[in-house]
Amino acid sequence: MRISVDTHIAAPVEMVFALCTDFKNAPGRIKGIKKIELLNDEPVGVGLRFRETRIMFGREASEEMEITSFEPNRSYTLGCNSCGCVYTSVLRFQPDNGGTKLTMDFDAKPVTFMAKLMTPLGWLMQGTMRKCVQQDLDDIKAYAEEPPAGAV
Repeated sequence: MRISVDTHIAAPVEMVFALCTDFKNAPGRIKGIKKIELLNDEPVGVGLRFRETRIMFGREASEEMEITSFEPNRSYTLGCNSCGCVYTSVLRFQPDNGGTKLTMDFDAKPVTFMAKLMTPLGWLMQGTMRKCVQQDLDDIKAYAEEPPAGAV
């Protein structure tokens, strides 16, 4: 399953990139994320690992993520291996009309026999997944364009 979603944010690329890579504070910015636990002492970049807990399909779910590529103010890639699938999320940041075009490409690739058998269910959930990804980008946009009073 592949999903690509983008949005225009009326804020500079550097600011949007900084917000998106401030993983510790993601729960206060992205409504679907309930908790982030850093799993190593790596600086933000390739090798940083964290456990993200969010609400998915009405239930709490935790996944261990790792940054697998990192180009400051341009893009980064998160990888995750769970339930027989390899998940990849690529976030790209491009200057766009005085602001930022933020694009997220999400890919789920089944690697085990059982996961491959379940592939048709993935296609049924594609619309819901697209809405979840869009909501994350909308939350980032809202925070970048109008941070709450007292926010850093």
